[in-house]
Amino acid sequence: MFVMIGPLLSRGLVLRGARHVAGAIVLLAVLSAPLRSATADDPYTATVTVDATADNVAKARDMARLDGQRKALAAVVDALAGGAGKGKLLKLSDDQVTNLVASFEVANEKMTAVRYVADYTYHFQPAAVQTLLASAGVSATPDAAAAAATDNGGKPVVVLPVVQFGDKTLLWDDPNPWRQAWQQQRPAGGGAQRLLVPLGDLGDVAAIDAEKARLGDPAALMAIDKKYGGDEALVMLAATRVGDKPGLDVTVRRYRGRQFADAHIDSIDAGPGEKDSDLYRRAADTIAADIASGWKNAKEPLGPLGSLVAALPINGLDDWIKMRDRVSGLPSIRKVELQSLSRQEATLDIQYVGNLDQLKADLATINLGLEGGDPAWRLARPGADHP
Repeated sequence: MFVMIGPLLSRGLVLRGARHVAGAIVLLAVLSAPLRSATADDPYTATVTVDATADNVAKARDMARLDGQRKALAAVVDALAGGAGKGKLLKLSDDQVTNLVASFEVANEKMTAVRYVADYTYHFQPAAVQTLLASAGVSATPDAAAAAATDNGGKPVVVLPVVQFGDKTLLWDDPNPWRQAWQQQRPAGGGAQRLLVPLGDLGDVAAIDAEKARLGDPAALMAIDKKYGGDEALVMLAATRVGDKPGLDVTVRRYRGRQFADAHIDSIDAGPGEKDSDLYRRAADTIAADIASGWKNAKEPLGPLGSLVAALPINGLDDWIKMRDRVSGLPSIRKVELQSLSRQEATLDIQYVGNLDQLKADLATINLGLEGGDPAWRLARPGADHP
């Protein structure tokens, strides 16, 4: 095995919520005392420094996260109960601890081929922690119990950061720099809404994937909302913009329960020589600020607004609904209105942002071609007969 000798290298990582640990792992100086333990202002948050080594850095990172959340929970419980050592009385599995975590952030990452060091800040779910304490016979201080009852304004809003690379969309898989940026953005921050980025554990993967998030699959959105105790989700699709004015075009679609509520589009231009990781992080900060301001600061993507009428061959009503959702989910599409519908064909009024080349490129990602011209455009499907 190749081992890097020398100082640890700083680097950003996409944090995955894997709940299993493979291989022999030895923890180095496991965890220091929390940098910022639970406080009266935020008694359900604690920061710890992790330092782990393993066969490779990925395994070390996973082990550090799991052990870090356990030590952070112990610090929170000690603060809530008003005495040291109370947290050690709780005998919980890794899965049980993970289920108590609302969100977390990472800072000061350093690593070699086999070692991982970082500062982790964990935000725990107040109501769930209070239930745990009650079941374990541990009494919380009155101030801590009151803080749980007024937990930051209500239910969390689940954030699903989907990134699009050409015809591929990613949510839980690595690399997803868009999800990494949101995990580092401190989604549980201020504002009337508490944004929560899922950990990406096995339960999240089972609930929803990138394609279902992009298309707004009702059952999948309901499953991920239920898992985190919310009833609202934000699907954030970030598409790379190349050419003379590179950057990111971000489409944010809000779903309440099983229903689509609204959508917003924001365009973030890349700075000269700006690294991709910095661009994604700045875009996440921009979108978070837009959400907090009610989208007063958002701007439209570069390019004019256009519209066209196109015929789409279909194989019945179910096929039409599926294709409508796929087309509506594309970054450049603003609105899709149905003009006419038969068993074999739907005629659509499509409103889009940018030029026809951009629209064609987006349609190609869902295996649709745009053929013809005004006024007889046609959305061609592979294997479909042409008139």
